[in-house]
Amino acid sequence: MDKTITEFSLGLFIWQALLLISIGLWIFCLINILRNQFQKNDKIIWTLVVILLPIVGSLLYLFIGKNKNLKLNQ
Repeated sequence: MDKTITEFSLGLFIWQALLLISIGLWIFCLINILRNQFQKNDKIIWTLVVILLPIVGSLLYLFIGKNKNLKLNQ
């Protein structure tokens, strides 16, 4: 019970790092979905997938959905 704040817990640090990475990935995917155009209802579907399944949905979007967005002439 005499633990102090100065003690470092590697396990806690790893969990916090994974949590921050997953939140950052989730936000990146949502912003990317909202900025790009998709065919038909794909934007709504990908948004729901990423929101309802945060980690798995974000990874699925990066590997599958990111290639399906429409490239606009700029």
